[in-house]
Amino acid sequence: MELLAALADDGFTTIIATPHQLGSYDRENGPKKVRKLVAQTAVEAAARGIPIELVPGADVRIDERLMGLLDTDQVLTVADCGRHLLLELPHGQYLDPSPLFAPLAERGVQVVMTHPERHRYLRQDLVIVERWVDDGALVQVTAGSLLGDFGEGAYQAGWELVSWGLCHIVATDAHCVARRPPRMSAAIEALRDQAPEWAVRRMCHENPYRLLTGQAVPAGQLSESD
Repeated sequence: MELLAALADDGFTTIIATPHQLGSYDRENGPKKVRKLVAQTAVEAAARGIPIELVPGADVRIDERLMGLLDTDQVLTVADCGRHLLLELPHGQYLDPSPLFAPLAERGVQVVMTHPERHRYLRQDLVIVERWVDDGALVQVTAGSLLGDFGEGAYQAGWELVSWGLCHIVATDAHCVARRPPRMSAAIEALRDQAPEWAVRRMCHENPYRLLTGQAVPAGQLSESD
């Protein structure tokens, strides 16, 4: 409840809850459980007067079983709309996600690669991220990375992705009020100092709204004409 109140104070009206699925959370955070807990949390927030809507989703760890799990409703898509999948890589080693992009696209699902700037093995070669984007994937950067919350490496890589047009979405990825608080308002102000207003609007408002409502996000490098 403290986190939801902090998110409301940071300007949010709607939150997609994205608990981790698969990886070390395999068999723990199934869609049925997440949907139930999100609904209960939304009711409690409303009862406490916290002006925020809450919808289910997940940050899904890459897994060889992913296609079958998606087909049998064992992993959640963004906002439970069936159109976008947040895909997370392990922190310790690189696993190439690109073979999943086309099969998921055939099912009408766009892949959103989460926080690549926070992976040391990707910072050394961001051309890998550029190839993902060329192959149709979207990229999400954590707001705190753009403010230095995850160290100099994530800060530099995050801003490189923004400057190269390889960041489609900036997300709060808030976990708690004390250690991982919402930082979106501050990130938006920082972005306005270094990026055109259309790009800030696209990354922080328009594309997140498209994910929330199950609309396709233009693939490729960020463009004013999209």
